[in-house]
Amino acid sequence: MRILLMVFLTLWTGTAGAAPCEGRNLFDALSAEDRSRLDAAVDDIPYHSGLLWRATKDSAEITLVGTYHFPDARHEAMLDRLGDPLGNAAAVYVEAGPQEEERLATALSEDPSLMVNESGPTLPERLNEQEWEILSRAMAERGLPAVVTAKLRPWYVAMMIGISPCVLQEAGQEGELRGLDHLLIEEAEDQELPVHALEPWDTVFSLFTGMTPEEELDMIRTALPVASYSNDYAVTLTEAYFSGDVWKIWEFGRIDAYANSGLSEDEVDEQFSFAQSRLMDQRNESWIEPLTEGALAAAGEGKEIVAGFGALHLPGEQGVLRLLEKRGWTIERLDG
Repeated sequence: MRILLMVFLTLWTGTAGAAPCEGRNLFDALSAEDRSRLDAAVDDIPYHSGLLWRATKDSAEITLVGTYHFPDARHEAMLDRLGDPLGNAAAVYVEAGPQEEERLATALSEDPSLMVNESGPTLPERLNEQEWEILSRAMAERGLPAVVTAKLRPWYVAMMIGISPCVLQEAGQEGELRGLDHLLIEEAEDQELPVHALEPWDTVFSLFTGMTPEEELDMIRTALPVASYSNDYAVTLTEAYFSGDVWKIWEFGRIDAYANSGLSEDEVDEQFSFAQSRLMDQRNESWIEPLTEGALAAAGEGKEIVAGFGALHLPGEQGVLRLLEKRGWTIERLDG
């Protein structure tokens, strides 16, 4: 989620100059049983592969692209493919635009409690000694010392330890997230196209409300094993993204957590269900109205809209593509 990662750049204290991520593709290391399990989990998911799509309804048209939030030279090929849609676009829709990012940065500077638990027990007091040792070391590798990590809110910590230090350091070196989202915004601004955010700047702070203290810690425990092989994980997920294997990314994370988190499969499934509901499904539903209204307005001008957001928002029964289809839109893959 792009605006969540912008929070990282606000807090980040690491040094620049990271080497590119190098590692092995963990899909290749799966046992035959786990590979079959992964394929079975993905096969029945609507629109489980593909990054570039068109949705049409009468004269209205939306070009949708699933994005990856971090820098990669391969984004240029997708930008080239978006040339014609952008040339015929009335507006571009993204998760968070420049105004939302600016508002977020201001809010964090004015109210540290948005990210920092200023009262109550710290993470080293809530986790066991071994868990805290692994977590503090992992966060230090990501540019956040233990004294800072100790008071961070658990949902944020859980998100960050799943991302490789080399990826985060590259983003920090750039000073901004120059992933496909950012490049798309830049292109829109160059063409003087309006950029609309699909959700308010403060959405991230409401996603994890209502969790019990133990559920918060289980989020960390589910993600913690990845810290020991995060470069491999980064390579695996990036290769899956550029291959268009979108939902495979999600289900691989589940199978990996089964094996390495120390939680039961039921506990892992509960965590994944919660995360899917909060991070994807609920947000997807809220995006449909602005997307369809924007496309209808653009059609009145003989134009379309372009929408770019995290690729995991595309697939599934509650994914953006299926939700549009249920509302009478025709979906066509453009990169197959």
